Amino acid sequence: MLVLLSPHPSMKIITIIGARPQFIKASAVSKTIAETPGLQEVIVHTGQHFDENMSSVFFDQLHIPKPDYQLDIHGGNHGDMTGRMLIALEKILIDEKPDMVMVYGDTNSTLAGALAAAKLHIPVCHVEAGLRSFNMKMPEEINRILTDRVSQLLFCPTQTAVYNLMNEGYDNLTGVSIQKVGDVMQDAACLFADSAEAPAGWEAPKDGFILATIHRAENTDDLERLKAFVEALNLLHRDFTPVVMPLHPRTRNAIKAAGLKLEVDSIDPVGYLQMIWLLEHTNMVLTDSGGLQKEAFFFNKPCVTLRDQTEWIELVEVGANMLVEADVQKIIQSVQFMQDKTITDPYSLYGGGMATQKIANALTTFL
Repeated sequence: MLVLLSPHPSMKIITIIGARPQFIKASAVSKTIAETPGLQEVIVHTGQHFDENMSSVFFDQLHIPKPDYQLDIHGGNHGDMTGRMLIALEKILIDEKPDMVMVYGDTNSTLAGALAAAKLHIPVCHVEAGLRSFNMKMPEEINRILTDRVSQLLFCPTQTAVYNLMNEGYDNLTGVSIQKVGDVMQDAACLFADSAEAPAGWEAPKDGFILATIHRAENTDDLERLKAFVEALNLLHRDFTPVVMPLHPRTRNAIKAAGLKLEVDSIDPVGYLQMIWLLEHTNMVLTDSGGLQKEAFFFNKPCVTLRDQTEWIELVEVGANMLVEADVQKIIQSVQFMQDKTITDPYSLYGGGMATQKIANALTTFL
């Protein structure tokens, strides 16, 4: 007697992304999902980052599947943007009826996706759960805390993130699974390191350079902080080492509105493959980006972070990263202190490039 076996049941996952760091993370995770039997992914791009250098170039370079939905929601205040996303995402979730919603990080897209799913009683998977800067003035901190609270699968990149959730009582919540999987950005760095390419039409300084980025609202929207950072960057570029700065649109607009003059080698925002090239060739990194703090570590480069707190505290603890407040002299002193720092063992803290496989394994066994 011939017995027909039913196919492996398929889990439909809706992945919600909208900002540059999420594109990078999704490039590695979506590849693994596509290779895993029983998993089906539908990708929604909210449009939070929408211009060529901040969005579509990442999909092209990183071979992310074309989004099934493109919402083109950007601009406006936090409540306005998040609200419009919530309305649009709810409609998609009702139509698609997914088994799981996956969100990344700490953006407005993250929170909107998590809330829309939670209201419809759809399980939420949060990649990069448990991170805390303990600064509630940061919109990212609010987004990540609220997203964690309505998620069922909490994929933590570090042991510190696990401890944060345990300290907040998440291990006592019914139906919640906390899993340390490692950092998917390290998976992406491993995946694309050999494909790095120099930014077009730009020649690197012969004696090396500092790679700098500023984009967080806490820095661009605070005039005194912005003035201090611009002055420090100008002094470093003139008297220390050339500063190369891919200039985020928010930062460019803030500098212009403040009447400040940025005297560094500013270039347009770059794609991920160009950023990897810059990381491979820079002497050190000066940034307020959470992702770039880790990427500097992945490529053995010291980092000075232009923030009062960081969610990646383990980088500070091992001496790979140094926090500095908005003080010109302290920034310069920190750069001088970190310039000769040797970074070793970049695979020890963040999972060594195995995070996406652990995530896929957990997804297949969740339902």
